[in-house]
Amino acid sequence: MFKYNLFLFKDLPSAWLCGIRVNELNDKKCLVRVKHNWFNSNPFRSLYWAVQGMASELTTGMLIIKEKDNFDFKISMLVVSNSSKFLKKAKGKIVFECNDVKNIKDSFQKLTKNNPTAIIKLSSKGYDSVGDIVSEFTYEWSIKRKF
Repeated sequence: MFKYNLFLFKDLPSAWLCGIRVNELNDKKCLVRVKHNWFNSNPFRSLYWAVQGMASELTTGMLIIKEKDNFDFKISMLVVSNSSKFLKKAKGKIVFECNDVKNIKDSFQKLTKNNPTAIIKLSSKGYDSVGDIVSEFTYEWSIKRKF
């Protein structure tokens, strides 16, 4: 996980400063954790919604990047839409999880010269230390094969 967290420090410093860290990344899921503290707090003494958004987006984006490494072509990727639901105050350690790997794999398999673009819909849920869902995010990523 060191190399992924180094990536955060280097390329996404605002996420790193907020305490967002990649906990697990494998062929089935991505887990990202963030602990509520004074730096990432809102006036209501819970985790600021934008920090939750950064952590949840990272779970989906890291899975796309991991899948990209299985192919010998380059891609560009961009979030084209997102939505969210906040179900409970986010306090303490929050872990975001995305396990929509099948959607990603299927989309990469469909990228061809005649069809170089795909839209992937991925979801990420944030859980508190007792296992309750604090927030849910859905992202639509556009991936485009570069030639």
